Amino acid sequence: MANNVTKVNSIAIASIAKINGQNDSDLAKINGEEFTGVTDAHTLISTHDIASLGASSSIDITSGIDSTYDVYEFIFTNMHPATNTVDFHVQFNAHDGSSQLTGFNETITSTIFVAYHSESTGANTLSYDPTGTSDQAQGTAYQVLAYETGNDADQSVSGVLTLYDPSNTTYVKHFMARSNNAYASDFTIDNNVAGYINTTNAITQISFKFDSGNIDAGTIKMYGLAKS
Repeated sequence: MANNVTKVNSIAIASIAKINGQNDSDLAKINGEEFTGVTDAHTLISTHDIASLGASSSIDITSGIDSTYDVYEFIFTNMHPATNTVDFHVQFNAHDGSSQLTGFNETITSTIFVAYHSESTGANTLSYDPTGTSDQAQGTAYQVLAYETGNDADQSVSGVLTLYDPSNTTYVKHFMARSNNAYASDFTIDNNVAGYINTTNAITQISFKFDSGNIDAGTIKMYGLAKS
C-alpha cells in the first residue's frame, strides 16, 4: 500500500532528505509501511522579502514559474503599504513561445466579493465588488486583491493567491485569491477574488503592488505543488 506514510515527526516525507544516513529514495518501508513519498507536497521555490530587497513599488517574480508544477501558490504575509488607504494588486506576464512579453498587462476577467466588520461601530456587510470598479471584463489593469489597506504601524494585508497550470498552451489560466486586510478605517476585510487570464500563452511572471506608493514591508513566498 503505497504512500501510507505522509509525515515523520510532523515533517512531510517529501521534505526529508535522509533518515539515519539513508537517502529517502533508498527506504522501502518505515515501521512496516510502504514508502514512496508524497505527491501533493508544497515546494518552496523562492522568497521575496522587502526587508532584504529594499522598499519598492512592486515585487516582480520573473523566474521560477514554468512547467515544473501544475499549480503555484503565492503566500503574501504582512504586506504593509507606505501610503494610507491603498488597494493591493496583482498582474501577470506571458511568454508567447519565442520571447518574453513585457508590461504586466495581460487580459483578465475577474470577480470579487468581500465581507467586513468594524472594530468599533459594529458595521458589517457581505457584498459583491463594493466599489464597482474592482472586477474586470477583459481588462488589462492590475487586479485588486484587497481593498484600501491602512498604513498604521499595525496594519497590513496577508493571504494566498493560487495560479493554475500557467504553462498550459491550450487553456486560459485560472487564478483564485483570498486575503484579509486591516482597512484604513479600522475594519477587517475578507477579500475573495477569482478570474482567468485570457491567453493561451504560458504565464511566466507575476507582479504584486499597491495602487499607490511603495511596499514598506512584507514577504511573498512562491510554492510549487508537486504533480500527481
